Amino acid sequence: IVPYQAKAKEPHCENKRSHLPQKFKRKRPNTCGMTSNGLLISSLIVLFLVLPKGHQCDSFAFPFPVNNNNKDWHSRLRSLSSCRSNHGRRRHHHRLLSSSHDDDGEDKSIPTIITNTNTTANGAGQLEQLKAEEAKLSSLLASVRSQKLAVLRSRPLNIGIVGFGRFGLFIARSFIKYGNVIGTSRSDYSDVATEMGARFMKLDELERFVVEEDLDVIVLAVSIVSFESTVKDLIPHLRKRIQLKGPNSLPLVVDVASVKEHPRNILLEHLPVECDILATHPMFGPDSARNGWQGQAFVYEKTRINKKLFKKEVGADGDGDGEGGSSSFFDDKDICEANVEGMDRMERFLSIWEEEGCNMIPLSCEEHDAYSADSQFITHLVGRILGAQGLRPTPIDTKGFQSVLKLIENTNADSFDLFFGLYKYNRNSGYTIGRLRVALEGVVGELLQRDGVM
Repeated sequence: IVPYQAKAKEPHCENKRSHLPQKFKRKRPNTCGMTSNGLLISSLIVLFLVLPKGHQCDSFAFPFPVNNNNKDWHSRLRSLSSCRSNHGRRRHHHRLLSSSHDDDGEDKSIPTIITNTNTTANGAGQLEQLKAEEAKLSSLLASVRSQKLAVLRSRPLNIGIVGFGRFGLFIARSFIKYGNVIGTSRSDYSDVATEMGARFMKLDELERFVVEEDLDVIVLAVSIVSFESTVKDLIPHLRKRIQLKGPNSLPLVVDVASVKEHPRNILLEHLPVECDILATHPMFGPDSARNGWQGQAFVYEKTRINKKLFKKEVGADGDGDGEGGSSSFFDDKDICEANVEGMDRMERFLSIWEEEGCNMIPLSCEEHDAYSADSQFITHLVGRILGAQGLRPTPIDTKGFQSVLKLIENTNADSFDLFFGLYKYNRNSGYTIGRLRVALEGVVGELLQRDGVM
């Protein structure tokens, strides 16, 4: 510790010591010289003022001296120096863990969960405490998930799937774990449905499927090309169900199409207003998720509940919802029994995907289609183009070329109707094709220019 040293020629040196009790002031002329007692006291005062309150050590818990015996004071001062040094190490360690500042002075704080000071000077023991907290949180999360699963299974949903083909069967195998599944399709899948524990009805029994079966949810797992005609086929049966069972009896209607704006507009245009609507897109299929849904992306938009649309942002092109100015919108103030029941049903259906491990992504239909054109559609487009070239494996394939062959295999395994739907019913796909053409011409043009052809 370096004692406080007064400047050689400071006119107000005496005034700076005026706050001390009179008995600690040395009666002497107005000079800046100090005795050893004065140096000790000044050092203690400076350290006491600089040291943060929460870290002042026990060395301050003693009275000021009243005699000239300085031996004990030197030992106390050494103790204080040790305390100050330890505090500096602890403060440095805390600063590394909790916060930092960049060159611009911006606070880059990293919050800490544990502020327990029962650790050593170098922070030993803090990791053990963090692990204990992590274990507590994991236990709490497991308990909440267990309760959620119990609630989900306490009132299992009756789920009808229109389009019991490859994708319909694929999602039915997971739905059956959480509810009752009834499928309908043009082809007969009775044996497959029975094997998985589901029921099956032929499509010519659509009226009984809609009216007589007490369905909570109807999932439209049909091609986007035939989507509108399928919805129109449902309308008379839904209206008959209203007549027989009342307007609150209608099921939640869910689409799982690869584009979102087009089916959303069709559902809002044709379905009775009493039908709740959920627009979804599982960003995976039987091939990419053959080993389970864990980590797979699931995009959804809660579109309508109890005759009211969910609010969403207006797109960059200025378009709104497209349903005219008479639409009413759902917000948190619209709490009634019908809304609560409808929301509960919607959340129960979404929870099935959550429990299967999907990465849940809430996204408006407009945003989905804008992203999809530059990700899903261009992937299929490039895969189809490369597949049309007739590329085949060679004895000298690189890892990169093997990835290209895998892309060709995956994209060409899907039906051309799916690929066509991604193009025709997503207004952004045309721009993607145009940009690809420009990019291709630019790259080829640069090659020809360097080769001296252009």
